[in-house]
Amino acid sequence: MFTTMVEGTAEDWGHIGREHGIHQKTAAVEQIMESLARLDKIEVGFAASQLGHSLMAATLARQSGAPAEEVVAALCHDLGKLMSIPNHGAIAAEILKPYVRDDIYHAVKHHQAFQGRYYYEYMGQSPTQRNGFKAEPWYDFAVKLVDEWDAPAFDPNFPADDLDSFRPEVTAVFSSPKRIF
Repeated sequence: MFTTMVEGTAEDWGHIGREHGIHQKTAAVEQIMESLARLDKIEVGFAASQLGHSLMAATLARQSGAPAEEVVAALCHDLGKLMSIPNHGAIAAEILKPYVRDDIYHAVKHHQAFQGRYYYEYMGQSPTQRNGFKAEPWYDFAVKLVDEWDAPAFDPNFPADDLDSFRPEVTAVFSSPKRIF
């Protein structure tokens, strides 16, 4: 093994690539599941924790018959709140980017602008920000993500599926990146 990348050989990089593949199939899924569990400590003024909200949104997606990528998008759309609430959509989108379709990436990245129709007027912003994205090919998915799964998912009495029940979808999405860079 080398101690500086300059010294790396094809054999070294082959070994590293294989190890990355093993890590991807196990550790990435566990990191996502553990990160989602940590959302339970974030309430930020809502009646439900951010984990509860995420589970509700994902349950609604699952109940609508959405494919695994969309269920995971609903589950992970607020994952960035672990790092930054104002930038949470962009952070969550970047986590998802290597694993999901482009429309999912963009919808998650911009979902807050779509949510704004419900509350931006109360915060001194335009509630019509989503209209600026109408020409985008991902607009319809963003509307579905927010209006059907995200916006209705704040009832602490909603019978959401538990986090571990989403492990198959999380595993299906996060064990095989679609793109490396």
